[in-house]
Amino acid sequence: MNPDLSAAAIKAVVLFGPTAVGKTGILQKVLAENPRLAGAVEIVSADSRQIYRGMDIGTAKPSRDELEAVPHHLIDLQEPTRSFDVGQFVRSCDRLCQEICLRGRIPLVTGGTAFYLQGFLCGLPEVPPSSREVQRELSRRAREEGLAPLRQELERVDPESAIRIGENDAYRIVRALEVYLVSGRPRSSFHEPRDIRQDLSVQIVGLTRDRSELHQRINRRVRAMMEAGLPGEVEELVRSGLGKDDPGFRTIGYREFLEISGDPPWSEEELGRIQERIARNTRHYARRQEIFFRRLPQVRWLQADDCRGLEEILLEALPP
Repeated sequence: MNPDLSAAAIKAVVLFGPTAVGKTGILQKVLAENPRLAGAVEIVSADSRQIYRGMDIGTAKPSRDELEAVPHHLIDLQEPTRSFDVGQFVRSCDRLCQEICLRGRIPLVTGGTAFYLQGFLCGLPEVPPSSREVQRELSRRAREEGLAPLRQELERVDPESAIRIGENDAYRIVRALEVYLVSGRPRSSFHEPRDIRQDLSVQIVGLTRDRSELHQRINRRVRAMMEAGLPGEVEELVRSGLGKDDPGFRTIGYREFLEISGDPPWSEEELGRIQERIARNTRHYARRQEIFFRRLPQVRWLQADDCRGLEEILLEALPP
């Protein structure tokens, strides 16, 4: 490969699937059973929540042992008071994939954040850059008026985007309105690339699982997170000054605590309701992920327990 990073083609294996499908589990099995692969893979996280420090349990962040066994990138990158947009992710991911290839290893981009994966695989949409002033004003309105008026405004100026964005997805509602206010054009009117970038050489693997089984796994995962100390993790974040308008709290598994009850401590009855809402929101999110992933081109679909299939793909990607 050309040692000039700016000129090098970007090579990677991309592994994605809905939340709780079993991405970590199948990868651990494959690497444990094939020593040749175990030392040849570096993981680039495509999870917009694992970026944040202090948000470990609710994001199903890799354990210390997992992080030591295989090099991971874009995890614990910054504080949850700061956003990490798709442009930042794509630039970081491109650079990391090139550097990993130059080390003679396989860059494995894995996660479930749809707009990160879309940006990396197909390129960035031609939207105007973020305006801190406009974003601050919209965030103030969301805080003081609630999200409903902003969503109604989005439905009026950009109904196509409103249909695609979840009714409680504060980040994307604010961003779509921001694009309209900055450019005078609906977010949906900007070209959204659909083909794989010409400077990418990628093998794309999607994991799938029966929906009823996936829902059961989601319910079990949420229950396990609560038992592992998620309420305490959220309480610590709140006491450190993190608020519901900060990027870290705009995510499933954290925002529900403040939506249902406000500040800690939470009663057992409140924790039960919080757990139910997290599970419900996660199931809905997984469904949106599945719909999005089916639109991506050149995907090789595997059952989530098909270790042999994933092993073959990774072996094919090994550098000569």
